[in-house]
Amino acid sequence: MKKPLSLLFAACLCATTQAQTYPFNDADLSVERRVDDLVSRLTLDEKVLQMLNDAPAIDRLGIAAYNWWNECLHGIGRTQYKVTVFPQAIAMAAAWDKPTFGQIAEAIANEGRAIYHDASAKGNFSIYHGLTYWTPNINIFRDPRWGRGQETYGEDPFLTAALGKVFVQGLQGNDPHYLKAAACAKHYAVHSGPENTRHTFNTVVSDYDLWDTYLPAFRELVVDAKVAGVMCAYNAYNGQPCCGSDQFMQQILRDDWHFTGYVTSDCWAIEDFYQNHKTHTDAAHASADAVFHGTDVECGHEAYRSLVRAVKSGLITEAQLDVSLKRLFTIRFRLGMFDPADKVPYSKIGLDVLESPAHKALASKISRASIVLLKNNNNILPLSKKLKKVAVIGPNADNDVTVLGNYNGFPTEIITPLQAIQNKLPGATVTYEQGVDFVVPVYNQAEKIAALAKRLKGYDAVIYVGGISPKIEGEEMPVRMEGFVGGDRTSIVLPKVQTQLMQAIHAEKIPLVFVMMTGSAIATPWESANVPAIVNAWYGGQDAGNAIADVLFGDYNPSGKLPVTFYAKDSDLPPFTNYEMKNRTYRYFGGEVLYPFGYGLSYTQFAYEVVNAKPQIAANETLTVEVKITNTGKLAGEEVAQLYVSHPDQEGIKPLYALKGFERISLKAGESKVVKFTLTPKELSTIDRDGMAKVNAGTLKIYVGGTSPSKTQAQKLAVVEKDVKII
Repeated sequence: MKKPLSLLFAACLCATTQAQTYPFNDADLSVERRVDDLVSRLTLDEKVLQMLNDAPAIDRLGIAAYNWWNECLHGIGRTQYKVTVFPQAIAMAAAWDKPTFGQIAEAIANEGRAIYHDASAKGNFSIYHGLTYWTPNINIFRDPRWGRGQETYGEDPFLTAALGKVFVQGLQGNDPHYLKAAACAKHYAVHSGPENTRHTFNTVVSDYDLWDTYLPAFRELVVDAKVAGVMCAYNAYNGQPCCGSDQFMQQILRDDWHFTGYVTSDCWAIEDFYQNHKTHTDAAHASADAVFHGTDVECGHEAYRSLVRAVKSGLITEAQLDVSLKRLFTIRFRLGMFDPADKVPYSKIGLDVLESPAHKALASKISRASIVLLKNNNNILPLSKKLKKVAVIGPNADNDVTVLGNYNGFPTEIITPLQAIQNKLPGATVTYEQGVDFVVPVYNQAEKIAALAKRLKGYDAVIYVGGISPKIEGEEMPVRMEGFVGGDRTSIVLPKVQTQLMQAIHAEKIPLVFVMMTGSAIATPWESANVPAIVNAWYGGQDAGNAIADVLFGDYNPSGKLPVTFYAKDSDLPPFTNYEMKNRTYRYFGGEVLYPFGYGLSYTQFAYEVVNAKPQIAANETLTVEVKITNTGKLAGEEVAQLYVSHPDQEGIKPLYALKGFERISLKAGESKVVKFTLTPKELSTIDRDGMAKVNAGTLKIYVGGTSPSKTQAQKLAVVEKDVKII
C-alpha cells in the first residue's frame, strides 16, 4: 500500500528518526529561536560543511542533507523529471506581460515543489532537487555580444526590475510564514561578460552608471520584492572580488538595503580570490574574507573547507560563522523543511502538476506573446493556409535543441517549426531541407547553395528558420568559430552563410519569410533591406513551433516588443570590455538602428492620444498620465503601451529617454481603452554624477506609444509627446 504524500513529506524532513527532540524541532516556536537552538548544537566542522552548497546530513540531530544549487530560469532546470519548459528569459521579457510573468513563476514553483517532495521522500537530496533556485538573472544586457544575455530580461533597468519583481513574488508565494520557493537575484553586480575573462576582470564604472543602470533592479528585488537570496558575481569591482566587496556586500546590500536573506557565491568564485584575482594568499584568507563580507554559502567544494583552519588560526571567529549559518537555516525553516506537513501550505503539491494542462497553456501563451514581428512589407504575413507548396529550410527549422535555450529542463514533447507548419497545412506539400548549418555551410560550395535555391523555384513560399543557437552562445563555452568565442559573439551580424542562402533564394524571386531564433540582438542589414517579412522568435520553449506557425498563418496576431536594441553593425558597439554606458542601449545610443528597443509590429494598427496629464507639477508630486489607445485596424490584437520620459533642460549626463511605465492590453478592431500611468518622484527623478536620485525643475517630456521614440528608418509606430513642467 502506498503511503499518503503528506506522510512521505513528513518522513523526509529529517534524515533519521530521533528519539530525542530539540527546541528547533518545535514548530510552535519562532523561527529565530529554532535557528539559534540548532546552530548552537553544531560543532565547528559541522558548521563549515553546512556552508557548502552540497551540505551533508547531520544524522545525530536528524538534519537531512541539502543541496542549495537549483535552477529555474524558464522552468525547472537540469532535472531528470519531465517539466514544462517556458521560453528563454529574454523571450519571456519580449512579452512585456507582468501578470503572466507572475503566473509562470508560480507554475514553476509548483513544479519545483512537486519534484522536491517526491525526491526527498525517496531519500534523494542531490543537486537540482532543492527549493533554493538561483534565479532570476537580472544583470543588464548592456552588450549584444554577451552569450548569457539570453538569461536576462534585456537592456533596460526599469523593465528588468519590473519583471524580476513579479517573478520573485510568484516564485516565493504569498504565505506570511512559509516560502513556496526561494528566489535568488544574480549576479551581483556589474556583471555581463566577456565569458572568457569573467574569473579575472575588474570592472570600474562611475557612480552615475552604477546607480542609473547596474543597481536599480537589484534594489527593487532586495528592498521591494524581498528576494530570499543574492548571488555575488565572479568578477572584481574596484579591485575587490564581488563576493568580498566592501561597497556591494556590506555598505549597500546589508547596511543600506537591510538585506537579511542569504548570499551564495557564484560557483567556484571564492577560489578566484586567490587563484585568478590574486587578491588573497590562500583559501583560508579568501574564505574568511568572503564570510566577513556576508557570503554565507560557497558554491564549490574546496575553499570554504579551509574555514576550520581559518577559525583555529584566528582569521575569523566561530561567532562570525554563526551569522551565516543562521541566515542559511532561516531560509530552510521558512521553506518548511523542519516542520510537519500539515503546517506547510505547499506540502500537498504532487507530481500531477508537472506538465499540467494549465502549465502547458501558459507556455503556449507566453511563447506566442514573445514573438516580435520585425518586418512585414506589403502584408506578406499572415500566409494563406491555402498554399499548396511550401519549403521549410534552415538550421532551426526542425531543431528541438535550440528552442530550449540554456539552463533548461526537458519536456515530454517539443514542437519544432517544421512539425507545426506541417500541421497547419495538411493538404499541402511541405518540403524540408536544412540547407546550411549555423556558421559552416553543409554544402561546402556556393554552387550547391545556388542549386538548392533553384530546386525551390516554383514554391508558393519559403520559410527560412535560422539565426543562432544556445549551442554556440551561452555560459563559458568551449566554442571557437567565425563570429563566436567562449560563449560570446565576436560579431553581431547574422552568420554570412545564412545570408548567402537567403540571397540565393531572393535571386530566384521566391517569396521568402525569415524566422530568426536567437538569445540576443542580431544585425541583419541585408535581410532587413531585402527580405519581405522577418519574425524574431527567440528560443521559444517547448511550444515554439506552434507559436511560430500561429503567427505565420494568422491564428495569432503578433504582439511582442524588443527588450533589447537591434543594432545595424558591429562598429556601432563600444569595446565589449568597457562597462561605461556611453553610447550603449537605447538610453544612450544616438545613432541609427535596425529595430529599436520596445519595437514590434502587429497585423493591426494602434493610435495613441494623451487625454489627461497635468501641465505642471511640483518636484515632490506624483504625475498621472492617461492615454487613450485605439485599435484602428481590422483585426483584434494585443498592444504593449510604453511610456518614456526625458529631461531636455537638465545639464550633465542623462538618458536620451528612459522607460518608466508599460502595460499590455487587448483591443478588438475599432475598440479604445484608456491606460493610466502613475509616475511617482522615483520615476521622475534622474541620477546625478554622485549616484544620488533627484527630481529636477524644468521640462519633463513624455513619450507614449508602441515603441521607444528612437530615430530609425525602421520606425513605423506612432509615438505621441506631451510636455509637463516640474517646478
